[in-house]
Amino acid sequence: MRRHSSNRAEDGFTLIELLVTIVIVAILASVAMPLSALSQQRANEKELRQSLREIRIAIDAYKQAADEGRVARSLDQSGYPPKLSVLVEGASDVKSPVKKKIYFLRRIPRDPFADNDISGETSWGTRSYDSPPEAPHAGKDVYDVYSQSDRIGLNGVPYREW
Repeated sequence: MRRHSSNRAEDGFTLIELLVTIVIVAILASVAMPLSALSQQRANEKELRQSLREIRIAIDAYKQAADEGRVARSLDQSGYPPKLSVLVEGASDVKSPVKKKIYFLRRIPRDPFADNDISGETSWGTRSYDSPPEAPHAGKDVYDVYSQSDRIGLNGVPYREW
C-alpha cells in the first residue's frame, strides 16, 4: 500500500527554484553567444585566406601563360588578366593547333565579408599592375585582389591588407 504525502513542498518546484534555474540558463547563454560569434569570424577569415590564395594563384598562372606566349597580348599590356571574369571564361591558347581555351578558375569565390547580394567578381577590390600597394586602384589589368571590408581581423590587421 502506498502512502500519499500531503506535504505541498514535495509536489513540485518552488518559484525560487525556477527563477534560479532560469538565471543559470541565461548566464550560460550569454557566455555562449560571444563564442559562437568568434567562431563564425574565424570561419570567415579562413574562407577569406583560401579565396585570396585561390584567386592569386589563378592570376599568377594567367601571367605565366602570357609570359610563355600561350595567351595573346600586345606590347603595352602587362600580361595580367584584364578582369577577373577572364580567369573563369578562359583565354585562347595561341600555341594550341586547335585553339582550345585555358581555364584558370572554375568560379570566382566571393569575399566572405562582402554583402550577400553581390557577385563574386564585384565583391573584391582589384589592384592594377600600375598602382602602388599602399593606394591600390583598378586599372587596365588585375594584378591583385583585396577585401573591400573595413573590418579588422582577429590578428589586428585590416582585411583590406590581407
